[in-house]
Amino acid sequence: MLSYRHGSVSVELNVWIVESGLRAGMKRLPPQYRNSYVRRERDGQALARQVFLLAGALVITAGFVTAAKLHFAAVRYGYQSEELRHERARLLGERKQLELELNEAVSPALLERAAREIGLHPARPDQVESLRGEARPTLLRPATALARPAVAATSLRR
Repeated sequence: MLSYRHGSVSVELNVWIVESGLRAGMKRLPPQYRNSYVRRERDGQALARQVFLLAGALVITAGFVTAAKLHFAAVRYGYQSEELRHERARLLGERKQLELELNEAVSPALLERAAREIGLHPARPDQVESLRGEARPTLLRPATALARPAVAATSLRR
């Protein structure tokens, strides 16, 4: 038996040493106090508390996971929109270049020169008829009324 005294408090401890073979161990209770017959009381609210805490932890975890997914999606959409902005700027530049080339290709002076190279010439006033069948005495612009001489008579006069 060990005793300890501190001020007005005194504590006595019973220590039992059991030796079995070469090893020595310490029992916490003396042999006359058997602990096997003692039953623990069940706390009826413990299970409810644990379920409530588990549900709360799941809700919070689901919130964090959802927030992370939304954040990563926002970052991904940001990169995609930046790529699309660059693509749009490139396409607008290409469109502007193609419109300039088209305007240059269909210019009246260039069309007239190309028509003369393949043997076309401006239509004469007697080759042009109106829809009502009356001949129009006015001349058309050379770039818009180019036709082959042999084909002009048959195609314009029907």
